Amino acid sequence: MKKLVKLLTLVFVTSVLFTACSDKNKKTGEGNKENKPQQTEAFNPDSDPNGVGFSEIREKLGAMPKVEGEIKLGSVAKAFENEYWRTLKEGEELGTQKFKENGYNITLDMKSAQGEGDEQGQLSIVEDMINKKYTALLLSPISDGNLVPGVEKAKKNNIPVINVNDGIIKNADIFVGPKAIMNGELAAEWISKKIGGEGEVAIVIGMPKAFAARQRTLGFENWMKSNAAGVKIVEKQNADWDRAKAKDLAEIWIKKYPNLKAIFCNNDVMALGVQEAVNASKRDILVVGVDGIKEAYESIRKGEMDATVDSFPLYKGQIAVEMALRSLGGQQLPRVIWTPQALIDSTNVNEPSEKIINWKEPVF
Repeated sequence: MKKLVKLLTLVFVTSVLFTACSDKNKKTGEGNKENKPQQTEAFNPDSDPNGVGFSEIREKLGAMPKVEGEIKLGSVAKAFENEYWRTLKEGEELGTQKFKENGYNITLDMKSAQGEGDEQGQLSIVEDMINKKYTALLLSPISDGNLVPGVEKAKKNNIPVINVNDGIIKNADIFVGPKAIMNGELAAEWISKKIGGEGEVAIVIGMPKAFAARQRTLGFENWMKSNAAGVKIVEKQNADWDRAKAKDLAEIWIKKYPNLKAIFCNNDVMALGVQEAVNASKRDILVVGVDGIKEAYESIRKGEMDATVDSFPLYKGQIAVEMALRSLGGQQLPRVIWTPQALIDSTNVNEPSEKIINWKEPVF
C-alpha cells in the first residue's frame, strides 16, 4: 500500500511539473516555433517604400490649396543651443511669412527644450500647445519615444502632427526630413576617395537614442563595408552631440592611433570639437560632420574642417510649413517626404544653396 501511495505521488508531481513547464513554454514561445512572438520592425523613414521627395509632391499636387480660417502652427525643436535648430526655426519662420504674404491667416510659435537631453521638458511644451488648441504641430523629438504620449493626445484632439527631421515619431501623420542613412553614406564615400580606399578611421556618434545618430553611423559603416574593404573603423563612441566631449575623444584617439586618417562625426557641433583637437595635434586628419551649420561652412572656408553633409535646415523648415498647409488644405500626402541634402567641401562651399538643391518657391 505504501509503495502504491509513493508511486501515485510521484506521478502527480511529475504531471504538475510537466504542466508548469508546458504553460511557461506557451507564454514565452520556447519549444514551440508557432508560438514565438513576431518581431515587428520599427518605423524607419529611410527605407519607406512609399517615400517621396518634396519636389515630386509639388509636381503631383500642383499649387498650394487654400486653407480657410486662422492657422496656428506649434513647432518644437530639440534645443536652440545648437545652431542647426536655430536655423530650422529661421526656415519655418521664413516659410510662415511667405504664406502670410500670400493670403494665409497663419502664425507660428516655435519653442525648444532646455537642452538636447531634456526629454520631459520637450514633452511638456507639446502638451501645452495641445491644450491651447494649435491647428497643427511640427515636432523634432529628442528621442524616438519621448513625444509619443503628446502625439497620442494630439490625435485625440484632431491636431495633425508633422514629424520634422528626427527623432522618429512612429504615430505621427507625416515625416518630413532627409534620409539620415544617406548622411553617413555620403561622408563615407567622400572620405574613402580622399584616403585612397584604405586606412584607419573613427566615428563620433551623437546620442544613441537618436534615430539620426544610429542611421548616420549605420550608413557610414555599411558603405565602407561594401565599397572600401581597406578602410578600418578603429573606434566609434558617442559624445551626445557635445563639442567638448567630442574634442576629448579625438584627443585620445589621435594619441592612440598614429595612422588615423579621418574622423566622421554625426553632427557639425561635434566635428568642430574634433577639429580643435586635430588643429592642436598638427596632424593631417580629415574631419567630416553633418548638418551644414554656418560655423562648419566657415571652418571649411578656412581650410580646417574638410566637409559637412548639409541637410539645409533653412529650406527644410520652409518645406515642413508647406507640407503642413497642404495637409490642412485637404491634399493627400504620403507618410514620408524626403528633403534635400548634399556634401559640402572646398569645391562647393561658396556655391549658393539654392543652386545646389535647385530650390524653387511653391506655386500659390
